[in-house]
Amino acid sequence: MCATLSASTLLAIPLLPLAASVTVGIFGTKLGGNLIGRLAAHSLTILGVFMAFVLSAITLKNVVLHDARFDDTIYTWMVLGGLKMEVGFLVDGLTAMMMTVVTFVSLMIHIYTIGYMQEDKGYNRFFSYISLFTFSMLMLVMSNNMLQLFFGWEAVGLVSYLLIGFWFNKPSANFANMKAFLVNRVGDFGFILGIGLLVSYSGTLNYHENFEQAAELSQFLLPGTHWMLMTVICICLFIGAMGKSAQFPLHVWLPDSMEGPTPISALIHAATMVTAGIFMVARMSPLFELSDTALNFILVIGSITALFMGFLGIVQNDIKRVVAYSTLSQLGYMTVALGASAYSVAVFHLMTHAFFKALLFLAAGSVIMGVHHNQDIRWMGGLRKYMPITWVTFLLGSLALIGTPLFSGFYSKDAIIVAVHASQLPAAGLAYFSVLAGVFVTAFYSSRLYFLVFHGSERMDQNPDKHHAHHTHHGHQGTHKPHESPWVVTVPLIMLAIPSVLIGYLTISSILFGDFFYGSILVNSEIHKAMEMLREEFHGPAQMAFHGLMSAPFWLALGGVLSAYYLYMVNPALPTAIRKRFQTVYTVLENKYYIDWFNENVLAPLVRGLGTALWKAGDQGVIDGACVNGSWRLVGWVSGVVRKFQTGYLYDYALTMVLGVFVLMTYFVWLK
Repeated sequence: MCATLSASTLLAIPLLPLAASVTVGIFGTKLGGNLIGRLAAHSLTILGVFMAFVLSAITLKNVVLHDARFDDTIYTWMVLGGLKMEVGFLVDGLTAMMMTVVTFVSLMIHIYTIGYMQEDKGYNRFFSYISLFTFSMLMLVMSNNMLQLFFGWEAVGLVSYLLIGFWFNKPSANFANMKAFLVNRVGDFGFILGIGLLVSYSGTLNYHENFEQAAELSQFLLPGTHWMLMTVICICLFIGAMGKSAQFPLHVWLPDSMEGPTPISALIHAATMVTAGIFMVARMSPLFELSDTALNFILVIGSITALFMGFLGIVQNDIKRVVAYSTLSQLGYMTVALGASAYSVAVFHLMTHAFFKALLFLAAGSVIMGVHHNQDIRWMGGLRKYMPITWVTFLLGSLALIGTPLFSGFYSKDAIIVAVHASQLPAAGLAYFSVLAGVFVTAFYSSRLYFLVFHGSERMDQNPDKHHAHHTHHGHQGTHKPHESPWVVTVPLIMLAIPSVLIGYLTISSILFGDFFYGSILVNSEIHKAMEMLREEFHGPAQMAFHGLMSAPFWLALGGVLSAYYLYMVNPALPTAIRKRFQTVYTVLENKYYIDWFNENVLAPLVRGLGTALWKAGDQGVIDGACVNGSWRLVGWVSGVVRKFQTGYLYDYALTMVLGVFVLMTYFVWLK
């Protein structure tokens, strides 16, 4: 029998970051009179997240070693008929792993922020926001019902709006946070439609109660159509995931989120907001397994995102934007795994990616600090001798991202490629090509970034904007030479580099081929055989790494690295010549496939026109004109007519009564 986890301990995990966030947000800002200084602000929030991490790690240990589980209501908010609206926790292998990853990455980012934001005027406010972000994500992953899931879903969206626009005096930051908010509203509209459809037929918000009815619901058609109800529900839910996890075409907000400070770029892109959609689909696997149409749709969207977003990373010159497009591509890999019914592989890549992507973002921030807040990689070079810790950790993160055998990213990415190859769904061929081609693309842009930043000649003095490089909007100043970052920045890099190298090797056996996700993820192995075939080909992590040296992905990755080395180290004039030769292709990539242009110049005017038409015809014409103004005009007209009968003479009243009786008698005779 499974051991039971303590409800009070689980409740403390999200509430500790929340309490720290509220305390610092009130008493560390003008709102509460600035009673808390910077030391107290970061100490409180770091302590809250650290305790949440310790409790999450203990929970994970109990889940793994003692098969502990928890699925119960913490608080009942209201009951409407038979529909219960509750706060409740579901803690199993999937949740425990997410809790630990979220709190660990958040803890590293909290510590890193001390160094990165040390001279920013909004120091305390920033710590309050990132702790609130951690609380929101924990509530999302720990939920056992749709209501709490939606609360956490919207909460991470709201706090991301605050963080992306943290420097609210920058017009570009205000535009970016509004863009993120609006694009996510599009996805969330589909998400709430999916929840509404599911709840309207099942009559419950609870996960397991919905899953128990899933097979029965899969027999229904959407009223008035020939569409399977379960297919519509799953596609609507996945549209929500497309917004949160930045899948094409709802990906456009994510690169612009780089306008926020680097720590929040790492927090959004690594273990929190963008992984919410992947987690949700994995949690809802009992529903998605009942619709091959929805799985094919997921495969196609993931394939487009994995390959075409990677292409965009090749032409970026902003160090953070290269890593951002890398995130988009890797999220596409995770989505492809979901479509292949390899949910555990998708979550495994989510976990490994959280470590090395947080590492890459924080290392990029360290580079930005070291070169006095220049973010253009064309004006860097040779930084390895100035920033040895940042250099080594960035290299380790890049090797993990590329999928180098024995590194964490290799195990999860290679498992995705094998699982997609084994899938028998119609869209699997497109997906397999995309993830294979994406290996070369990932290796190329990652190596380009690495070589331009850390190797070659120093180009800092060639920066045409170098007069801006010594001062930034949040107060940092620097000397002329690059320098290594302080220990509060480098220690988180080292701590993240360790799992970026080792976590895949140590955990792949239990996570993918053990009972780690038993009861958390459901796969119909009779129809979707990807995981079974993956299991047959696995003979241990060491053998997998050895076999990886002879596989197509390894040679594609090696080809990407060597191509980048030749183009940017050996023959640096060649990229310029290629750009001139293929200027049209470069222009398309530089304009991000013109999706932003289409949204701003075609879609936005259409929506604005539709909104104006609805406002004038619906609001002004029907509601204000007919309903509101029309009703009082009708009442006024009727009262004006009736007033004429109020003469004060008895014979007029008698005549009115006779006429009234006549009208009533005529009406009843007509009815017969």
